[in-house]
Amino acid sequence: MDYIIITAGGKGLRMGSDIPKQFLPVSGIPVLMRTIKRFREYSKELQIILVLPKAQQDYWKQLCQKYNFQEEYLLADGGETRFHSVQNGLNLIPNSETGVVGVHDGVRPFPSIEVIKRCFETARTAKAVIPVTPVVETLRFVPENKNVLRSDYRLVQTPQCFDINLLKKANQQPYSEKFTDDASIVEAIGQQVTMVEGNRENIKITTPFDLTIATALVANQK
Repeated sequence: MDYIIITAGGKGLRMGSDIPKQFLPVSGIPVLMRTIKRFREYSKELQIILVLPKAQQDYWKQLCQKYNFQEEYLLADGGETRFHSVQNGLNLIPNSETGVVGVHDGVRPFPSIEVIKRCFETARTAKAVIPVTPVVETLRFVPENKNVLRSDYRLVQTPQCFDINLLKKANQQPYSEKFTDDASIVEAIGQQVTMVEGNRENIKITTPFDLTIATALVANQK
């Protein structure tokens, strides 16, 4: 069986809102609901694991009632860091389970179905896969105050997909501040990560400007 762990632990500080960013509405529907729906569109059989801080779970349940949101998922408690949150999600997957597990940011509601499929299917053989997009802006390396070749860099997105046993093994390591995403965690045990093409619409909503872009993306999909 395949799984997707959707982490949503934001506090909305950069959004300038008292409401955590994953709960803010985009064209009338909370961001997190749009994210979950996208993965359900990809697969009716995919097991969804939602990771939320305990302090936000009651509010989330109220939102589900308000919006009549009835998608099925397992719920795990958020941890001190993203690393620990993913650990809590992984603990809901039986150790005997085989297949692919993806990890996705709850505030990325626009991964294309094609990208989700590409990540999961590639991970069946490559074991560790991340979606990336080219850098379109000029990059400047601040310590040396000079430009660098943007063709040497890629922007990393989610879902990042892994063999279940591989990610479980990698997450048994002690936490390190070097673990900036799940790919860096599996690389720390020697696993090579494969890059596949992502989609530019797969933005991470963290600022009011991102909300404006998200609203435009929804309007363009209609």
